[in-house]
Amino acid sequence: MAYAAITYRVRPGHEKEINEIFSGFTRPESPVLTDEDGKPSGLLLGTGLFLKDDVVVRVIHYEGSLEDVARHMSVQEGVREAERRLLPYLAAPRDTSTPQGFLEHFGTASMETVQQFSLPPHVADELRRATAL
Repeated sequence: MAYAAITYRVRPGHEKEINEIFSGFTRPESPVLTDEDGKPSGLLLGTGLFLKDDVVVRVIHYEGSLEDVARHMSVQEGVREAERRLLPYLAAPRDTSTPQGFLEHFGTASMETVQQFSLPPHVADELRRATAL
């Protein structure tokens, strides 16, 4: 399982509007990722969106490749709608209207991974059982 952080700048002073855009966000139709040939290649396990002043960071938890995550997200209607509504608030315009544009944005906006850590699933399951979670 991997994590990615995608960052972009927005115009300051529009936190309320940006929060409103994402408060009604429609989740992807399926968490199953596919490769370029349409074959299942991984899972979108979760996402989080963070906003501070003029910086937005989307953290993505996934299995598979980040390219497959970007391809998957690029065709989700909820993502496309949020991208359209976000355009007026971006500090630097970007073209995410096509899958290729979305892939390019992911490539340039991805933060460098310094460290990642996840409990192995079997360890998490054992801890849940041991602590009655």
